[in-house]
Amino acid sequence: MVRVDQASRLRYEAEKMDFYKSELLSMNYFKTSDGKQLYELSLSELEQIYENEKAKAGEKSES
Repeated sequence: MVRVDQASRLRYEAEKMDFYKSELLSMNYFKTSDGKQLYELSLSELEQIYENEKAKAGEKSES
């Protein structure tokens, strides 16, 4: 039973990572300021960058 839960969690995390990478690519975001590619980032890093980029895009559209 534990293996199924762990597999589900890993699949969910992989899907979230794919979502964030896809969204960031659509925002023309390809690398971090220190040169890391999106595939090198953790889920939490991708989430943070996505939120930051989304906020920047919102600020630009309000200007």
